[in-house]
Amino acid sequence: MDQKTTVALLELAAKSLLNNEPAAIHALDEIPRDLFVPLFNAAFLGGHKTILRAMVRVWPFRCLHIGSLNTRESYYDILEAMIDGLQILPAQNSSSWGPKLRILDLRRDLVCKTICSEIGTAFPFCFKSCIYSQHSILKIEEVQHRVMCLGIGNSGSEPQSAQEPMELLVDISLNSTLRTEQFLSFLCSKIQQNVGSLHVCCRDLQIDRMSGHKSILQFLDLGCIENLEMDQANLSEVITLLAQVIHLNSLTLCNIPFKTYNRRKFRSFLLCLGRLDHLQELSLSFFCLTDQLHKLLRVVPPQLDSLYLPHCQLSHRDVTVLSQSSQATHLRVLSLSNNHIFSEVYEPFQALLEKVSSTLQHLVINNCMITDSTLSAVIPALSHCTQLHVLSFAFNPITMPVLKSLLQHLTSLMKLKHVIYPVPVHCYEEWIIHDRLDRQKLAEVQAQLEAMLHRAQRNDMKWVSCSE
Repeated sequence: MDQKTTVALLELAAKSLLNNEPAAIHALDEIPRDLFVPLFNAAFLGGHKTILRAMVRVWPFRCLHIGSLNTRESYYDILEAMIDGLQILPAQNSSSWGPKLRILDLRRDLVCKTICSEIGTAFPFCFKSCIYSQHSILKIEEVQHRVMCLGIGNSGSEPQSAQEPMELLVDISLNSTLRTEQFLSFLCSKIQQNVGSLHVCCRDLQIDRMSGHKSILQFLDLGCIENLEMDQANLSEVITLLAQVIHLNSLTLCNIPFKTYNRRKFRSFLLCLGRLDHLQELSLSFFCLTDQLHKLLRVVPPQLDSLYLPHCQLSHRDVTVLSQSSQATHLRVLSLSNNHIFSEVYEPFQALLEKVSSTLQHLVINNCMITDSTLSAVIPALSHCTQLHVLSFAFNPITMPVLKSLLQHLTSLMKLKHVIYPVPVHCYEEWIIHDRLDRQKLAEVQAQLEAMLHRAQRNDMKWVSCSE
């Protein structure tokens, strides 16, 4: 029997069990290990919360990941059922048939399987284990393994925990909705019940209005966070949190009121940024940086590959600084939308395009007041961006002749697949206020562009307007 047939039979057996929930739960003590994964997948997809809770209690593998699974049921209901099933086991549990679960991963991950491969090492292995916290299973077991290798008994000064450590991986969004608040209250209760044995590892943290969520943060190990998003916080709150999240890969700050930061606070903010050695993505929106970008670029890592600066009131001096920075030779993603950086001169942006031409994959310059003359001047530099995949320059006052000229120059960029272009000015009765869009004229524009793409044999390149 081949592997595909075996998998199909296991899936069929799992679905058959789910038709009788009491029988399925009763059978968990008897079914072979090979049936657990297909049964879990079917139960999760079907939203069988009672069975999921029972399966977590007796899970016979080291780890359990929801991975790419999705459900029609409430996401939080499913998470609560699985967390409720966690069993904090007594230490030194030598039972060969008892539950083995030590890592429950409730994060959505399209490339993660339900269980990790069981590798023959001194202690079990999971690819998603926390690697930063001193309370993580990985760190605890490394210490235990060294102790065993040295032959140190239990008479040492360090007391052993009465319970096996457990790791819960979960992304947290603090958004003040009632259902989120209920879930967080449930999570905090679980942590308090198992304090010292349950390590909650939050890799992605989203905070909407910092002032209302400070209590939950005391239950989290902030050193685990890799991706942080904060919306509507003052700079002092940002600084306080950044001082504790030293392993960030991605930082997003939005709507930080200008009145909340003075020179001293901004300097403290820069000091915190300078400690984020692993930072690869930085997004600041509605964050006033006029003539200050040079200070920020001085402290962020040179290997930064994604930079989003919409609504930051950038000046042409800031663009000049960016073009001369070490980060410009690494950037793959750049967003400068809603900054009127072309109101004076276009040369800084032209120099920037030349600097990023060998790496840039995604460029967004929506609503930057780019005119025909500016766009025409930077077309040669733009056509040298050979790695470009996506270009968006919507909401700029461009005419049809210049739009057609741009298309002719960009068809040679074979990696460029998606272009979001502005509705040409002639399609509006009055462009400044975007008054009365003529849909017939816009349809004619799209038809002309598609005909040009066809003649250039670039049917793989999609041009869409911001109104589509």
